[in-house]
Amino acid sequence: MLIFGSGIAASLTKIMTASFSFSREATQDTSQMGMYLARAAVEVAEGILPFLILLFVSAIAGSVALGGWLFSTKALAPKFSRMDPIKGLAKMFSLKSLVELIKAIAKVSLVVAVAVLIIHSQLPTLIGLADQNVISAMETASKILGWGFFYLACTMIVIAMIDVPFQIFDHTKNLKMTKQEVKDEFKDTEGKPEVKRKIRQLQMEMAQRRMMQDVPQADVVITNPTHFSVALRYKPEEDAAPILLAKGHDQVALKIREIANEHDVEIVEAPPLARSVYHHAEIGQEIPS
Repeated sequence: MLIFGSGIAASLTKIMTASFSFSREATQDTSQMGMYLARAAVEVAEGILPFLILLFVSAIAGSVALGGWLFSTKALAPKFSRMDPIKGLAKMFSLKSLVELIKAIAKVSLVVAVAVLIIHSQLPTLIGLADQNVISAMETASKILGWGFFYLACTMIVIAMIDVPFQIFDHTKNLKMTKQEVKDEFKDTEGKPEVKRKIRQLQMEMAQRRMMQDVPQADVVITNPTHFSVALRYKPEEDAAPILLAKGHDQVALKIREIANEHDVEIVEAPPLARSVYHHAEIGQEIPS
């Protein structure tokens, strides 16, 4: 207003002058009304357009500086959930609403304090307006109002310096997931632990069934009579070393021995060798040297 105020005032002066200065013939011609209105509109546009452009650029620049450029029509779409009175009451009595109320009170208090200081500092000049003529008094009052609004606007800078970092912090905090949300996302991406445990159990059971099916093909089963059993196949023309077909301990070891007995597979008791093969060899691979 301080920059463009004089231009706006000049445009208004021209409009007022033109509106009250017309020929007698113009009063008899109804088409003149539209012409006068058009000229007045042009004068108004020339006066306030720079001011409106500045406001438009400032509004866009402020938003872009804070949150970056983001154009979306989603915010314009009607959202009936915003009209829910229950949710509205919940927002009114939430912690966030309390914080916003405290911020609003602080903002108003700061602006009022600055306004009181401005009026107090300009009080002698305001009282002196009564001794000036109308034109001079209007100019002085306009300057006081202009600079007063300017100083009031500057208080918003102080508020923004406090509020903007808080808003960024609060926004970043709200974007973070809670521990429960992290757990739920992990379950969704990695699968539920109980499901994975069940899958591993089924895989082990299938592997054991395949392993038991290979025991009849073994040439020998080496056992530690009470704990371990390993079934080996050895074909000198194909294998560099014996191949481990099956291995197990406790109940699985007993099952391997039962299948070996059913299919007349040689069983040899060699506890150290059985334990060594069990711990160092993998099923389907040659026993290590």
